[in-house]
Amino acid sequence: MDATLLARLQEVRRALGQSLEALADPEVLADRARYAEAARRHSELKPVSDAFEAFLAAERDAAEAWELAAAEVDPEMAGELESMARGRESDAAAMEQSLRLMLVPRDPNDQKDVIMEVRAAAGGDEAAIWAGDLLRMYQRYAERHHWAVEPLASSPGDSGGFKEVVYAVKGRGAYSRLKFEAGPHRVQRVPRTEAQGRIHTSIATVAVLPEVEEVEVHIAEGDLQIDVFRSTGPGGQSVNTTDSAVRITHRPTGLVVTCQDEKSQLQNKAKALRVLRARLHQIEADRRHAEQAADRRSQVGTGERAEKIRTYNYRENRVTDHRIGLTIKRLPEILEGDLDDFVDALTLDDEARRLAESG
Repeated sequence: MDATLLARLQEVRRALGQSLEALADPEVLADRARYAEAARRHSELKPVSDAFEAFLAAERDAAEAWELAAAEVDPEMAGELESMARGRESDAAAMEQSLRLMLVPRDPNDQKDVIMEVRAAAGGDEAAIWAGDLLRMYQRYAERHHWAVEPLASSPGDSGGFKEVVYAVKGRGAYSRLKFEAGPHRVQRVPRTEAQGRIHTSIATVAVLPEVEEVEVHIAEGDLQIDVFRSTGPGGQSVNTTDSAVRITHRPTGLVVTCQDEKSQLQNKAKALRVLRARLHQIEADRRHAEQAADRRSQVGTGERAEKIRTYNYRENRVTDHRIGLTIKRLPEILEGDLDDFVDALTLDDEARRLAESG
């Protein structure tokens, strides 16, 4: 193990000791906020410290086995000890790699709930139908992970599906798994409205936003323009006899959020504010990270057919993720929410990239 990594791990041990002292400090015990922070810090550091101790134990075992093998006069016993030493050295090498990854800074949003937005892009009515298919795929994926799905806002397509649909996904680790779905999703298939059997290409875009609390994003009441109107269904048909739909415009940014799915104006306003808060948080995150675009379009792209993160080809029964070059020929299963092969591969790719960037 190189000196830099060793020093960082020794610092983790020291910090863990400090967190234990804090948890036993009467003043900290009497302060709920300080105690919660100390407990959080302890829970972050202990797995790393435990893994470091396991690594040191493997190194000690290997050294002792080599020493015993060198002194052993029985060739068979010496061979067994050398084999044990090599095995523990192999364990230590694997643990070292794992420790490097554990020290790579984590995405602070990984354990948060998610607000997902799916929008029809290039492709007209077929793009809206495809947006509805993607919504169903993510609902099935959430079910597989026992996450709750909460509708927030939607605009149905004229021929089915959705021009736009916004919903929350609630569950531990939802953002860490779903964040890789952000971007344009391309479908190649024969639309049900196509009489000649020709394959069409359509695009729906997906945005994945961590849901944030009010304390994380403060929205001044004076920055909001709130309009109420009567909810309508497809084709302009009235579905509500009261002005329950809410449109919120954030004046400083020009962001507009509309919610009309609930019968209560207060419920629609609350949902709209949740979506607005998540979008503003994303804009601020994009601003802090210079390599990303300055607004939410960094996720969804322009929606043109040439842009895509993933292609779903019905005729060839394949789904290809273009970011990592992975193709899986199980399209029906994937559309039923069997996404973990893609998510696992994207997670490993992201970890490898972050590990390389950390030096």
